[in-house]
Amino acid sequence: MYQLAAILTGRGAKLAALLMALIFPLLASNEYQVYVMASAFVWAIAVYGLNIITGYCGQLNLAHGGFFAIGAYTLAILTADHGWSFWPAFIAAAFSSALLGFLVGIVSLRLKEHYFAIFTLCVGFIIYLLLDKWEELTHGALGIRDIAAPNGLGLVDFSETRPFYYLVLGFLVFAIWFMGRLSSSLLGRTLLAIRNGDDLAESLGINLMRNKVLAFVLSTIYAGVAGALYAGMVRFVGPEEANINHTFDMITYLLVGGIGTLFGPLVGTIGIVWITQSLQFLEDYRMIIFGPLLVLLVIFMPRGLVGSFLGWKYRKDAEAAQAVSAKQDAASETRVSSTQSDGVNEHA
Repeated sequence: MYQLAAILTGRGAKLAALLMALIFPLLASNEYQVYVMASAFVWAIAVYGLNIITGYCGQLNLAHGGFFAIGAYTLAILTADHGWSFWPAFIAAAFSSALLGFLVGIVSLRLKEHYFAIFTLCVGFIIYLLLDKWEELTHGALGIRDIAAPNGLGLVDFSETRPFYYLVLGFLVFAIWFMGRLSSSLLGRTLLAIRNGDDLAESLGINLMRNKVLAFVLSTIYAGVAGALYAGMVRFVGPEEANINHTFDMITYLLVGGIGTLFGPLVGTIGIVWITQSLQFLEDYRMIIFGPLLVLLVIFMPRGLVGSFLGWKYRKDAEAAQAVSAKQDAASETRVSSTQSDGVNEHA
């Protein structure tokens, strides 16, 4: 079992997972399954953004779904209403989410713990109201249709499901790679210190406000990019994209997979999306099954699937290291005893 765990956390496992993702469209029985997986990848990108501010920095942002909607609406407005092509609008979507994230961050991050969460909850609700009521800009409750799909420069048609799947997969791989680099960098360790306690981090000379705002902006860029990809995939957006339920869904994905881990957001998002799809035949009653499963997971695996697995592996590593150390100590004592015995014999 321990050897299997070592294999599952190695570089070979990552390459195998990437290979499976690459060949998934070839193995899928229908195009809808490819669409569902592409949708899961889009949401996973947004969840990775939430993992930065909540998992690494320890700040519960309840407006994350609102920033997702900002990215989607920015791309929708620029392409459908102003005739922009997809990629310039895509860059503008990421920039607009980052700008709004900076403005919200410099105000909200002065608050701590549940006060910050309540403030961002209000921000998310304000975003929803603006999208719903500002009809001149957002078309109100009717939403925006005919959103441009990513253009492939005449080489690829990203309006088709399979090419779009590979496009989203590319963005997801980059998002995970960047998260890995971030977690092992000085900034990542700084964010973990802030998560462990503001007073402790400040005593170490860490600029709390600057690092918190930077983490918040990075998380909103992830959300904006995911929202823009979602708009390009669905080709329609409405005010419901900013619904607080989307934020709670992303928090669930993060908790199930493992908060503060590298692959937790991916495992949690893909797992729950596919479980939800498989229970669709139950319609509104699917939560009768799905709800208790989540409760049991939170009770028995509070660190999530990936977090619990890594915790178990670290314990096994520590036990293995202690066993090796004990063997070395025993061997050393044996050599000392043997040397002393030889010395006594020679003296005799």
